[in-house]
Amino acid sequence: MGGHFSKIHKTPTPALTPRPSTDKNGYLAKPSGKCCLKGTIHDGEPRGHWETIADVTTYISTPPKDKANGHVLLYFPDVWGMFPNGLLVMDAFADAGFLTLGLDYFRGDPVWKHRKNRHDTSNSDFDYEAWKRKHTTFADEAVPRWVKAVIERYQHSHSHNTTGKKTKFVCVGYCFGAPYVCNMLAGDGDSIVAGAFAHPAFLKESHFCNIQKPLFLSCAETDHTFDGPSRQRALQILQQENKTYHYQLFSGVEHGFALRGDPGDPYQRKAPCSRVQLSCKAAKGPQAWWTAILGETPGCPTEHQTSVIFTAGSSRYNETHAIERT
Repeated sequence: MGGHFSKIHKTPTPALTPRPSTDKNGYLAKPSGKCCLKGTIHDGEPRGHWETIADVTTYISTPPKDKANGHVLLYFPDVWGMFPNGLLVMDAFADAGFLTLGLDYFRGDPVWKHRKNRHDTSNSDFDYEAWKRKHTTFADEAVPRWVKAVIERYQHSHSHNTTGKKTKFVCVGYCFGAPYVCNMLAGDGDSIVAGAFAHPAFLKESHFCNIQKPLFLSCAETDHTFDGPSRQRALQILQQENKTYHYQLFSGVEHGFALRGDPGDPYQRKAPCSRVQLSCKAAKGPQAWWTAILGETPGCPTEHQTSVIFTAGSSRYNETHAIERT
């Protein structure tokens, strides 16, 4: 695997500092909170289709034949579920070559049906904590069997993979979906080869300790769910455990930036053209990470991919760490 990464000097492992405050359940990235109710709906027409896999409604976006790389991407949504932004993100990943599948573990009951934003109190009967418990219970049970079914369906199929190469699987999760990425990367099998998350929630120290595959972390400078001390603790664990990872931190953005940023804000939308190489690395985020791991040749993002996949302004991308296994 090491041949796919350029050598980057590893920063000295930071000395252990007092552990950041966690909630009563010991979370580093705390459960989804009010910050998860803020966002902007993006314009666009999703082009994928819907099927039922392992008894879970699933969105499938197929790559153009001339771009298909033969690999499969599994998408774990945030609390907004299968809303337009998420579908467009999946389409963008498909446009980059991945057969992309996302499951609706909220079963048609995303949080935006109850709260339009963090200030919306029109539904006084809505219990956000009970909603999270209900859907976490289902997702914890549904995700493993859904992933197993997807892998069984596509790992030996030639209908989506005409490249002659072995099909490999990667995964991405946003907020609520982050722990499922870590769970997949902790497995002993070789089906899931790498994963990524953005502005995560519901993560404990064990999630970082247990991963066995490369992890891409894309984080917001302002994030009450995964704040600075918690991020530093996570990095300490990854370094001390000699994990393979890439850490990306955007200044000037908040929790939710990767899916629900404001495309009307030039800073959140994309970097200036003069920073196109940085935009390539930051805006495509996990895509470039995966293509390196899979041995593919990553390309520069189109404007659509730049504005949809990661809507943060990479002109102020200000921190990154990568480790190469040797």
